[in-house]
Amino acid sequence: MAVVAPSGPVSPERLAYGCARLRAAGLDVVTGEHVLARHGLFAGTDQERAADLTAAWCDERVRAVLCARGGYGALRVLDHLDPERFAAAAPKPLVGSSDVTVLHRWLAEHTGTVGLYGPMVAGTALGTDRLGDRWAQELIRTLMSPEETQRLHCPAATELVPGRAGGPVVGGNLNLLAALLGSPEAGSAAGCVVVLEDVNKEPHRLDRLFTQMLRSGWFDGAVAVVAGRWQNCGPDPDAIVRERLGPLGIPILAGFDVGHGPRQLTVPLGVPAVLDTGSRSLHYTVPALR
Repeated sequence: MAVVAPSGPVSPERLAYGCARLRAAGLDVVTGEHVLARHGLFAGTDQERAADLTAAWCDERVRAVLCARGGYGALRVLDHLDPERFAAAAPKPLVGSSDVTVLHRWLAEHTGTVGLYGPMVAGTALGTDRLGDRWAQELIRTLMSPEETQRLHCPAATELVPGRAGGPVVGGNLNLLAALLGSPEAGSAAGCVVVLEDVNKEPHRLDRLFTQMLRSGWFDGAVAVVAGRWQNCGPDPDAIVRERLGPLGIPILAGFDVGHGPRQLTVPLGVPAVLDTGSRSLHYTVPALR
């Protein structure tokens, strides 16, 4: 496993702690050359961050690429990546959430590989000891046994629109998906189960992002929506989700343990899944990635 930092600067202490937890689980972990670099708001220059990601992805010894943290900066890396080099390399999962959404979308567009939207190595689930082991263990289990059928269950989730539907999983951080509109990596939700989450958005900003995505046609043909907990997004973000996405007439489950927040399940992107709002569950099969 290789750890890279495509976005914001990384805490050395958190990185060391997260890497140690992965090694303790039996994973062989290496870090990118510039993983602890700093350049303004970023973990190194755009070129350095792109070089680390490229080196990890194209190294045949590396079975998965894990991101150290989010923040901001991955969008600036895209223009420094060579689609042909990435497509020619052996497929492997990229692991990360939040800002890493744009890299998941870029890889889906140019390589068709599976991504894992989950905890990051220097984040709270792996890089600290404040939350216990569950979320780290969920990630490690998925990395070590990706061919197993998984059931992600969130009993406290809320049915906004009841139903059951299946399709490939697409999505990530709402703000970053909106930032990709108009680019080749924007993709669409047609035929897909959409996973969405965000953090620190005032209600009017959250409403504007949904409205922008709807008006662009991105949601056209979506079959279901799984929404996160909208950490620090106002008193009733689910009301905004219901108002803006309810007219689509598809199953919607809110309050899922995905993305920002104290509970972070590892959710695959690009593989078939079935959402069952009644059981508050997302069922999926991750194909062999190793």
